[in-house]
Amino acid sequence: MLCFLYIITTLLSLTQHHQQAFSTPTFVYAGCSPSKFQENTQYQTNLNSLFSSIATTASHATYNSFTTGTDSPPGNTVYGLYQCRGDLDTSSCASCIQNAVAELSLVCSDAFSASLQLDSCFVRYSNNNFLGQNDTTLAYRRCSTKTSNDGEFLRKRDDVLAILQNGNGFRVTSSGSVQGYAQCIGDLAASDCTTCLAEAVSQLRNSCGSAKAADVYLAQCYAQYWASGYYFHAPAEYSGDDIGRTVAIIVGVLAGLALFVVFISFFKRDR
Repeated sequence: MLCFLYIITTLLSLTQHHQQAFSTPTFVYAGCSPSKFQENTQYQTNLNSLFSSIATTASHATYNSFTTGTDSPPGNTVYGLYQCRGDLDTSSCASCIQNAVAELSLVCSDAFSASLQLDSCFVRYSNNNFLGQNDTTLAYRRCSTKTSNDGEFLRKRDDVLAILQNGNGFRVTSSGSVQGYAQCIGDLAASDCTTCLAEAVSQLRNSCGSAKAADVYLAQCYAQYWASGYYFHAPAEYSGDDIGRTVAIIVGVLAGLALFVVFISFFKRDR
């Protein structure tokens, strides 16, 4: 029953959308490697140790990276990091990271490499050392289905994007009715952060056109903008990449299986 309640709680958190700052963090995307590790192996032990370190450290720092275990035998070292949105305090950060680790363990169970983005924090780990490596690979992109060709909106949108792409670390800005923020991974050099954000902003313009709200997450940075009063609309208002829909399907199946197991257990008990 406890397992069932946990899965249902997780499902509800995944089906919510962007909420106001500091509310319950909501799911954005997850990526899981197809290769899986075996249970009760050294890699699993090292991964559990990494998750423990992440959960502990998040209570007093909003970013950190880790290397857990030794590469003997080869392939057992786990590299990982977490990061919270720059306007979160350590208490909110720790809460978000706990949710992220729990959901990552559920969605990407036994994956050698995985990442999960909530709207307020991010967790990533791998058996390959990605720490400090420049990477502008697209992780997730979402554009609202509603658009606006109003000249004033487009000018304000471009003002916001210009400020975001020249930022470093975490930046929040607004122009008229348009707001936005952007952030780079904590260990990224200032010049590399600018390069990453320039790519993210370019994708916002080129791929999302005149969308009233859009998010682009690259491997080491993200940028978002939205028109006031619009950003918190329902998920159906967005056209996202397939991974978001795939994860929703996976979690839905898990919840369905949980319901089935509970039904069978009650059926057997009644007999």
